[in-house]
Amino acid sequence: MFNRETAERGRWTLARTGCSILVAREVQASPATAMESLRDTRTWPAWSPSITAVESEHRRIREGTRGHVRVAGVRVPFRVTACSSRRWEWRVAGIPATGHRVEAYAGDSERCRVGVEVPLAAAGYVPTCKRALDRFAALVDRN
Repeated sequence: MFNRETAERGRWTLARTGCSILVAREVQASPATAMESLRDTRTWPAWSPSITAVESEHRRIREGTRGHVRVAGVRVPFRVTACSSRRWEWRVAGIPATGHRVEAYAGDSERCRVGVEVPLAAAGYVPTCKRALDRFAALVDRN
């Protein structure tokens, strides 16, 4: 799915995956470091342009984690509906929201691609995801 030439330039990529759009970007961090940061609710306001605060029953989310995010000044409930070692997804205000994933590069343990899966119905959210991934990369990059 990801072309190495694009990956080497460190740019984000877009791909349609079933009923969603995958927005992805290379980061200079191990897959484990990237996933740890994605799962850490304390980092969400630092990299997400739309989230300004998080209240959660777990600092590091897992399947079933519940809490609230503050978006546009409004406190909104969330629930993590799936969580594995390299991917998680959630529902926000009861609506299926984005999925988050980390993909390793074979033979390169200090670089990976981080992706956000956006439902097709929310395609207008793609530019926000691009900004989020740039901010995420700045947070975890080892350059």
